[in-house]
Amino acid sequence: MTQTRVLSGIQPTSDSFHLGNYLGALKQWVELQDGNDAFYCIVDLHALTGEIEPALLKQRTLAAAAQLIALGISPAKSTLFLQSHVPQHNQLGWIMECLAGFGEASRMTQFKDKSAKGGADSARVGLFTYPMLQAADILLYQAHFVPVGEDQRQHIELTRDLATRFNSRFGETFRLPEGYILKAGAKIYDLAEPTSKMSKSAGTTAGVLEIMDTPEINVKKIKGAATDADREIKFAEKEKPGISNLLTIHAALSGRSIGELEIAFAGKGYGDFKAEVAEVVLEYLRPIRAKALELLADEKYLIDLLHQGAEKARVVAAKTLENTYENLGLVKRDR
Repeated sequence: MTQTRVLSGIQPTSDSFHLGNYLGALKQWVELQDGNDAFYCIVDLHALTGEIEPALLKQRTLAAAAQLIALGISPAKSTLFLQSHVPQHNQLGWIMECLAGFGEASRMTQFKDKSAKGGADSARVGLFTYPMLQAADILLYQAHFVPVGEDQRQHIELTRDLATRFNSRFGETFRLPEGYILKAGAKIYDLAEPTSKMSKSAGTTAGVLEIMDTPEINVKKIKGAATDADREIKFAEKEKPGISNLLTIHAALSGRSIGELEIAFAGKGYGDFKAEVAEVVLEYLRPIRAKALELLADEKYLIDLLHQGAEKARVVAAKTLENTYENLGLVKRDR
């Protein structure tokens, strides 16, 4: 029986993933490895739409790979690879660009938002064509499902539109992927601004719990987390967003229910509560950080793992691209 194929990707745009990344998406990536044919891609080519510092890009790409493995993405269970190691991404990306209309590309939210911030003249053409490359990323692997957040639904719809358009004009070539909208996991908010989602795009990282930060830094962030003037430890998102966020973090990592935690901390102060949240976070992240650092210390081994993943990915991608070219009428090249 053919396994269901899932595919997802993540950009290497920072030195560390944060707790929100993990609980919101990456934890479910790990779970989806079991019983599925999982392809996970570090989309380093997509990262080129921003400002590039070559040494930093390489460092962050390897850090992303090390953290994914440390978090539980198994190169033995899934296909983990770098987008730039599979040239078929660019090749099919061009086909998708030639298939997409200027109007539908202009309506993509990401381009509109980012170009509005910096002005149209400063926006890269790559940012405009980004969704077509993203469609190619998905269609190359004939994915059944694409695990994404709700904010990526528009990209899945464009991918399906382009696949349908190609199939109707040139013959059945691509499977129509379904968006696997990640189930609502623990919503983690910024420790300093607990009404805002934990994100690297915030003005400061003071409220962001980063996986690769030292224990001392994360303890300081948790102990400095915004709370309120009250002393009661209870879950009430509107009235007590800071305490509610810390309760959510504790519950997500300890496996204890929020109700159980409210009872356990009845009559205790915020200091005691924050100290225990810090301990839970540190103990959870300690082996993950240690494993990631171990992988980064042996760069050759880590790159070899990525090369092995790329070899597996290229077998699937090459077959799809060959069928695409043939259906388009491109003359078959000499092998």
